[in-house]
Amino acid sequence: MHRLLVVIATAILTLAACAPAPQPAAQPSGQPVTDWDRLVEAAKREGTVSVIGPTGDDRRTVLTEPFEKKYGITVEFLGDNGPGVPPRISSERGAGLYLWDLFVGGTTTCLESLAPMGVLHPLEPVLLLPEVTDPASWRGGQLEFVDDARSILAMTPFQRGTLFINPNLVRADEIKSYRDLLDPKWKGKLVIDDPRKAGAGQATFTFFYRHPELGADFIRALARQEPLILRDYLQQLDGVGQGRYPLVIGSSDAIAEQRIKSGVPIAIVDPRQIKEGSDVSPASGALTLFNNQPHPNAARLYVNWLLSKEGQTAFAQGTGYISSRVDVPTDHTFPWRVPMPGAVKTYDQEAMVVKDEVLPFVTEIFGR
Repeated sequence: MHRLLVVIATAILTLAACAPAPQPAAQPSGQPVTDWDRLVEAAKREGTVSVIGPTGDDRRTVLTEPFEKKYGITVEFLGDNGPGVPPRISSERGAGLYLWDLFVGGTTTCLESLAPMGVLHPLEPVLLLPEVTDPASWRGGQLEFVDDARSILAMTPFQRGTLFINPNLVRADEIKSYRDLLDPKWKGKLVIDDPRKAGAGQATFTFFYRHPELGADFIRALARQEPLILRDYLQQLDGVGQGRYPLVIGSSDAIAEQRIKSGVPIAIVDPRQIKEGSDVSPASGALTLFNNQPHPNAARLYVNWLLSKEGQTAFAQGTGYISSRVDVPTDHTFPWRVPMPGAVKTYDQEAMVVKDEVLPFVTEIFGR
């Protein structure tokens, strides 16, 4: 049924180009309940929850199969890393269609696009399980909402890797500070993920910009090293693994770990050995609930499951992330992934403001 609705939506949007703007349809019906046992029953009657989440079979698996097995409720899943979500929601709702219950992805998409569109629902009223609402369950003694409306929750802040090397060409221990990359020997040999687009490179350069010992002067000096700017993570990391590039700045942790597990000669430099450390980000581990959900009870059940120890363990182990829950194991990934106290954040509202400064700055430095 859900897929049929998506097909219908496409036809409606095609007709909308030559027809008067549609009038808003009635809001999705159904009243959410608050008692847990009644919630489970009501969710099972709805039978479906619709989730937009990150791409990749591993992400899809952990966000669908465990929940379906536990509750017998179908998870309709759409993989999108973020850029396609706001225009999709805008187009569908412009046609009076409310097809999606929640989004798991990056905070940038949530803060800079979805929240301003007015399509999000506060999360706190939806949280029912004591193990979810108990502040002691969470690192820092609280759930970390990144917006004033408390509708966007960072589930998985972890220490990011920022430098990716071929260990046959570069010794990890020779990089003690990012300023070591300003050595003349690196001129013309560095690769960076394009900081002018949303992604790991932009987060890395936001970190450089915000760090009190780096800042704009460091970025200017790095640009004088004449780095090669690439936009594709696979091209960057496969180039490192094949020995064409000795070092990449600001690429994808997840893809790097996949290559490492496959035996490709790539290493992520431990940020604990770098003087300035690295930034903390949840990557695609932010959670938000759309308002006017088509399946309000199944959506509430799913949110509580995902934030439980069971849900967070599955999500963290399936993605390689570190859950903010203190009772979720961390032995499935590098020990340095656990956030260091005082680490620079590149995912909260303040970081979004800084990114607004970083984008024109790096565009000026590196060109368009």
